[in-house]
Amino acid sequence: MIRGVLWERDLHQRGSASSFLVTEDRVVVHERHSRLVCLDREGGSVLWDASIGTWPRDLVVANGRCLVLPQSPHQLSCLDLRTGAVLWHVELPRLSGHVVVSTDTVLVGGWRGYTPLAAFDLRDGRPLWRTPLPVHTALPASWGGGVLMGHGSQAWLIDPRDGSEMARWQLPEPLADCELRPVFTAAGPDRCLARLGPRSLIRLQSSGAFDQLIRHDVDLAAEDAKFVGGVVWLRESRAGYLAADPDTGSTLWRVDVGQPLVSGVMRVDDGFVVAGEGALFRLRPDGQIMERSPHAQRISALRDLGAGEMIVTTRGTLKALALASRKP
Repeated sequence: MIRGVLWERDLHQRGSASSFLVTEDRVVVHERHSRLVCLDREGGSVLWDASIGTWPRDLVVANGRCLVLPQSPHQLSCLDLRTGAVLWHVELPRLSGHVVVSTDTVLVGGWRGYTPLAAFDLRDGRPLWRTPLPVHTALPASWGGGVLMGHGSQAWLIDPRDGSEMARWQLPEPLADCELRPVFTAAGPDRCLARLGPRSLIRLQSSGAFDQLIRHDVDLAAEDAKFVGGVVWLRESRAGYLAADPDTGSTLWRVDVGQPLVSGVMRVDDGFVVAGEGALFRLRPDGQIMERSPHAQRISALRDLGAGEMIVTTRGTLKALALASRKP
């Protein structure tokens, strides 16, 4: 299944799904415990290397900017994605967490209810507003012309420029406890998927309504749904993936490879690719496994690069791989 290794990068730390981002022509990765490195997506060469502090609580790329929120120092830094130069930074309260960008506004705060929510102008870091009291929210998501937030059995949409509430939903059960991982998945301009409890997925509508989409029979991983190839993918906590119809929620297939699958689904011309901790699996369009490719290093995350290429993280590396063309 694997045609070859395109390039490989030693991270000098364990790789994870939250430690790197893929853009149209670049890969941004946290490595060596305190460095943020930008790589050329095609060849893996280093474009810039910047010191940003200890392990980031959040890493976001938007509008030619790279925003990073490390555990220490307690500040949000905005870097130029082309050069790595620091454009601005703002000091934040200790234990700040969550960063989301909506058009020209950056929102930060609300992790575990430790800090207020604050908004800054993306261009220059100018403060726009701050809540008077701490806010408790899951990782927010840009959607529906605003920023979607939630905690417990409530979800609400705010205007990022002034913090005013645009819509609110009373949920049938509490949002899944995903910690620093996403809980919301935008599935279009007027609908967004939200993970609830240990087994549920609902669909929020921009009108303020919602409908129950999936109630699974086993526990799901504490993370958002993936929307890949017109299919909703939900990772099970102990087995594989559940694939469902995005309109009806009906089960299309289940992928069980006899080992836990990691975060990430890749779309290829003739199906999909998912990763277990020790192998890659090529799936047919109906989800049936048609090829298994063992991997010497334990995989922790998979991301699609397009054109039959992917990135995987392992215990200590970031690796770009190319898929072999499937024989007719």
